[in-house]
Amino acid sequence: MFLIAAAAFILLVVLANALFWPRVKSEAAPLPAHRVSILIPARNEESNIAQCIQRALDQGADVLEILVYDDHSQDRTAALVDQAAARDPRVKRIDPEPLPADWCGKNFACWRLASRAAGDWLLFLDADARLTPGAVDGMAAAAIARRLTLLSCWPGFDLQSFAERMLMPLLNCVVFTIFPAPLSLIRNAPSLGLAHGACLLIERAAYQKLGGHALVRGEIFEDTRLAQTWRAHGERSLCLDGQHVVRVRMYAGLHEIWLGFQKNFFPAFRHQGMFWLFLLFRFTVFLLPFLLFDWVAALLIVLARLVLAVRFGQPWWSALLHPVAEVFLLFLGISSWWQCRVGQGVIWKGRVYRARRV
Repeated sequence: MFLIAAAAFILLVVLANALFWPRVKSEAAPLPAHRVSILIPARNEESNIAQCIQRALDQGADVLEILVYDDHSQDRTAALVDQAAARDPRVKRIDPEPLPADWCGKNFACWRLASRAAGDWLLFLDADARLTPGAVDGMAAAAIARRLTLLSCWPGFDLQSFAERMLMPLLNCVVFTIFPAPLSLIRNAPSLGLAHGACLLIERAAYQKLGGHALVRGEIFEDTRLAQTWRAHGERSLCLDGQHVVRVRMYAGLHEIWLGFQKNFFPAFRHQGMFWLFLLFRFTVFLLPFLLFDWVAALLIVLARLVLAVRFGQPWWSALLHPVAEVFLLFLGISSWWQCRVGQGVIWKGRVYRARRV
């Protein structure tokens, strides 16, 4: 009965998120009084950067400038940014500085970009993010209407390989089976802070007042930690469904999925005990019903996955392969813990990071 009750509760949380979590919509009307600086940290992004910049330029007059921090790239990233700058003066390449010992690479890149920005709003984009037409106006309108100084748009995921279609929906499953998104709309509690680092729109005045990415300088899991810190300082932040204004292909293939989530999994938890409790929770509620042939509880979990697949436009059959994906998730979590606590650290973009946890 416990497994059935737990699975039923998970399904209720998912249904509430699917029905009552607001979407950010593109807007046709420009907002000239709220100029936006688009800031893109880029390290070895030659396959992404040109299209990211072009989609940003297509947003129109609200985009005051597009600043790209070339984070010691060893490919053609800098050359491609310079080509875009030659076509449109709004594009500027920011040369890198040595990475301080107490900073993570992306956080330092974002902080340096913000120090050079002139817009009223700062839109931080990952290089693999693709804005849809009217996205900037839609984000700005949503932030202003809700009186936010930090808005994160949860992106839609472009999935290409079989591994991506089967495993990437796990991210939405992990988050939106436990995070009460509608509650975050009415309570500005730090514990309800959530963000996706691919797309963050932040009011420049608030960013400068609080210190921006310097607040999370050493955090690998910097996006949600920034949203939580934002709320702790009394500023309003929200993460809304932004799949119709920004799309990403987060990780290309199984190898990148493993490395990308290994980087974030264990560092997402402030305390080691919470990490192990989370793994126990995932095993008990999301995998054990299938191992015990508790078909009622298992069906409820599959239904929750199907609801999420419909809401986020992901393959329905990924829900049927849930037990396989869940085993992958558990091994990935243990690997992340091992690398952070016992091994050499997690590797991303050629840099090694160790999570500092108690």
